[in-house]
Amino acid sequence: MASSNDDWCTIESDPGVFTSLIESFGTQNVEFAELWSLDDDSLLQLIRPMEGVENAAVHGLIFLFKWQSSSSSSSSNAGDVNKEEEGGNVERGKALVGDDCPEGLFFAKQVTDNACATQAILSVLFNAPNSIIQTDDDDADASAASAATSKTANDDDNGRKLILGKTLSNFKSFTSHFPPDLRGEAIGSSDEIRAAHNSFGRAEDAFLSDPSRAKRAATDDDDVFHFIAYVPHEGDGCVYELDGLQAGPIRVGSYRPEIGDENTTHDNNNNGDGGTTSSDMDWIRVARNAIQTRLASYSSTEIKFNLMAVVQDKRTYLTERLNALAAIGVEESDPNMLAVRSELHGEEEKRAGWASENERRRHNYLPFCVEYLRALA
Repeated sequence: MASSNDDWCTIESDPGVFTSLIESFGTQNVEFAELWSLDDDSLLQLIRPMEGVENAAVHGLIFLFKWQSSSSSSSSNAGDVNKEEEGGNVERGKALVGDDCPEGLFFAKQVTDNACATQAILSVLFNAPNSIIQTDDDDADASAASAATSKTANDDDNGRKLILGKTLSNFKSFTSHFPPDLRGEAIGSSDEIRAAHNSFGRAEDAFLSDPSRAKRAATDDDDVFHFIAYVPHEGDGCVYELDGLQAGPIRVGSYRPEIGDENTTHDNNNNGDGGTTSSDMDWIRVARNAIQTRLASYSSTEIKFNLMAVVQDKRTYLTERLNALAAIGVEESDPNMLAVRSELHGEEEKRAGWASENERRRHNYLPFCVEYLRALA
């Protein structure tokens, strides 16, 4: 393990935290959105969030669940489950290692305590199809940087392609030929990634912790939570569960009718949305079934779960919609134009709220509380 392992803190599962975290790396065109339901209508809202937007990008899913000892064994033994489970295409396999791991799929083992949130996020970002890579050469001088910015703006498909930013682009390039364990070591040893992660920890947590006390191993009686990612892989048309505690990625199903057996395909003409769907909706359904299978292994009274989608920055398609309306001569006073501008303003207010909440998370309220109690004494 990296010597810096003990320096990672826990961070809150919150869309504002995760979005601000990746933006601190220079990542663009991406935000996180919480999912409160797994029904088709809710999932379709990710792809078609508003009138006139039919293909908003969904790059992956981040799932938080209460870790239990059976969580690890259930995945490692997943190859023994029936591939024809009710609900369609959940054909979980064993963790893929070595040459069995699909080419081009980024997977890193978790070797750093408390890093699972950031590692799950990186798993989605590094596996996003057609992401735009930036390197130090992009801004070698002012004119080159200006040209690169202009080129990026034209190439990002109005925000549907995420821009990794230089920090993550350089990291992905540096670790591209590493095995999963060394990738995990590289994440744990990265000062930039660790500093960004820890910047969203609560100051009082560090104040209350006692570094001199030995850490005990977690048990099923403790509330220990873990993050994993679900991503589509265009190379083989399958969805993979990326869990850093496993030996490798786990194939959970195919989202292409021509790949895999017939039991893993969808009825694409019976979706309740006019008989058409995108490949994004197809892979999301596969991931949904895998998540529901995992949820079924818990008690019906267990509610400590969180699911977030890594989606296109809503401001990008709202701006695209405004430009489309203006291009066909819609007046500024038109109700359609006003509605889109109102939504765009709401998104900016949401971002401002996230920034304010993150500042409160970083602020250490302990000195105030101590002084307040002292004044009351």
